[in-house]
Amino acid sequence: MFKEFKEFAMRGNVVDMAVGIIIGAAFGTIVKSLVDDILMPPIGVLLGNVDFSNLFAVIQQGAVAGPFATVAEAQKTGAVTINYGIFFNTVISFLIVAFAVFLLIRGLNKLKREEEVPPEEPTTRECPHCFSEISIKATRCGFCTSELTSAA
Repeated sequence: MFKEFKEFAMRGNVVDMAVGIIIGAAFGTIVKSLVDDILMPPIGVLLGNVDFSNLFAVIQQGAVAGPFATVAEAQKTGAVTINYGIFFNTVISFLIVAFAVFLLIRGLNKLKREEEVPPEEPTTRECPHCFSEISIKATRCGFCTSELTSAA
């Protein structure tokens, strides 16, 4: 059983998938930082110094009644909140990842199309009398000596 598991785990596809997941997770943290630390602050400034990560609505007050400045403050008191600002950041992160994956796949597809070579013109044909392979330019079969029409 251990041998079968080892064969399964060491298959090329499984190892490739594991590497992809690890790289994807690392890429996700980079994108999260890009959104949270680079993109959202200027957007927040343009919209009147809004910090999207702290946009929330209180559904139910906690031990201490609000208003609360941050999500963490509200949750510390036990308030139930809808964190639509965090959701907005997550949607932007997803769109960036999806666009990056789109560009990657688009590039790979472009390379794949360039590699495809159109099929070569045939240089031989089959004799209609003896079914031997002869030159496409032949007017007489070299095997059965039959005269060939150019349409054959």
